[in-house]
Amino acid sequence: MSRLLAASVLVLFAPLLTAIPDPVNPDPNGPRPIAAVDSVFIEDLTWMEIRDALRAGTDTAIVATGGIEMNGPYLVTGKHNIILRGVTEAIARKLGHTLVAPIVPFVPEGDIDPPSSHMRYPGTISVSEETYERLLTDICASLKAHGFRRIVVLGDSGGNQKGMQHVAAALSVQWKDSPTRIAYIPGFYDNAAITAYLEQNGIHQTSEGLHDDFVNTAQMAAVSAASIRTEQRIAAGNFRINGVDLAPVEQTADWGRKIFEYRADGTVKAIKKAFGK
Repeated sequence: MSRLLAASVLVLFAPLLTAIPDPVNPDPNGPRPIAAVDSVFIEDLTWMEIRDALRAGTDTAIVATGGIEMNGPYLVTGKHNIILRGVTEAIARKLGHTLVAPIVPFVPEGDIDPPSSHMRYPGTISVSEETYERLLTDICASLKAHGFRRIVVLGDSGGNQKGMQHVAAALSVQWKDSPTRIAYIPGFYDNAAITAYLEQNGIHQTSEGLHDDFVNTAQMAAVSAASIRTEQRIAAGNFRINGVDLAPVEQTADWGRKIFEYRADGTVKAIKKAFGK
C-alpha cells in the first residue's frame, strides 16, 4: 500500500518537479555580472572569467607538476609546488594569452610498500607511474574540451619528467587531427643551468649533502618566507644553506624572483619553438 501511495505522489508532482529550473545549471553564455580579476591561475578564476578569457584570445594552458616530498630539514614538503606558483606565473605573463592549471602535487616519489626513495620519509605522498600518467591525460583532455589550443606540460622535479614525456607523445598522436596541440618542455627543469647562472653572478655553493640548495630556497622565499622556516632558522643561528648566507631574507627572495625571470625567459623561448612560433 505504501509503495502505491509513493508512486501516486510521484505521478501527481512529476510535472512540478520537471518545471523547477536546476539551480546549478546556469546559462553557459550568460553575462558576467562583475569585473574580472587579474590572475593567470585557473583555480583563482571563476568559470565566467575563464570563458571570457578564452573568447578574448587566451589559447594556451600550462600543466605543471610538482610533488610532496622530503626536502631536507628546513624546506616544507610542498617545495616544488610553491616554486611552480611563482615561476609559472612569470611564464604565463611573458608568453601572453596563457592560463595555469592547478599545480599537480601528486607524482611518483618512490615505491609505497615497501617504501623507497622519498617515501622513506614521513609526509611524502607517492603515486604509481600509471596513476600519474592517467591523471595528466585527463587534465590535458579537460583543458582541450574547454577550447585551449596549446597545452604546455612541464615539471619541477626529476621524477616527473618521464611521465610527462609519455603523455605528451601519446596525446600528440591521439590529437593529430585536432586543432589542439601539446608540448612537453624538458629544458624547464635544469638546475645545473640555474646554478651556473648564479655562479656567474657571484653565488657559489658547497654542498652540505642535504636535499636543499640556494636555488630552491631563494625561489621559495620569493613566494613564502615561512616555507623555508625563516624565523626558526634565524632563532637557531643557521640561516644559511651550502655556505650561502640567506639574510636578509628580502635579498634571498629577490634572487628567487631573478631566477623566476631567468627560467621564464628560457621556457618561453622553448614553448614558442615547440609550437613553431
